[in-house]
Amino acid sequence: MAARRTLVSASILDADLADLENEARKALKAGSNRIHLDVMDGHFVPNITFGPGLIKRLRCIGKKPFDAHLMISEPGRYMDQFIDAGCDSITFHVEVEEPIEPTLLKIRKAGRQAGLAVKPGTPLSALEPYRDLLDIVMVMTVEPGFGGQSFMRDAARKILPAHGYLADRVSGQVHVDGGVNRRSAALCGRLGAEVLVVGSTLWKKGHDIAREIALIKALADEGYRSGFGKTAVDPGEPG
Repeated sequence: MAARRTLVSASILDADLADLENEARKALKAGSNRIHLDVMDGHFVPNITFGPGLIKRLRCIGKKPFDAHLMISEPGRYMDQFIDAGCDSITFHVEVEEPIEPTLLKIRKAGRQAGLAVKPGTPLSALEPYRDLLDIVMVMTVEPGFGGQSFMRDAARKILPAHGYLADRVSGQVHVDGGVNRRSAALCGRLGAEVLVVGSTLWKKGHDIAREIALIKALADEGYRSGFGKTAVDPGEPG
């Protein structure tokens, strides 16, 4: 099987929020392919982070893609602001209690990639009405809201079948978010994840960010080459 280069989207949730510009630059210089922006409203999830204003100011770091992950109750209400902020892809949750299709259409009309995220307890079938509108499916392997949680292997089972819910299965991407590190990267790769959201492990004291990113990519690619398409998650698979 041909080699495949896994992409890493560095989450800045656990970075130094007082110095986000330099932290984001550091992650990109270390080999991250994009920046992952966790937006939380204290309602949809029990945490508050930042909004489109900060993202717009952070856009000065360059042209690398910004992936916005909106963990908010009313994504449609604020979508124009996130588009204006310069997000390249915008993913929100299928569990929100508002019409989803109009928001996906707005994102795509603006020329951005549109995505839906699914919590660990939400079946992929919840995406069925929107499969023709999705550029991204984000499989959550932790409960959304806080960084540093442990990878949930059972939730990872959704990664492989998630590809079937993409509008364009050639250019569409499955993102995996939550507890992704050197212990879980191979499994994510084996199940076919294209983009790994990597957060807390990059910002741990004493960790070399470049080394962590390079190792995670290598392990994911090796997992893909050696076992892509294996649907079962081995009970002993480290996570």
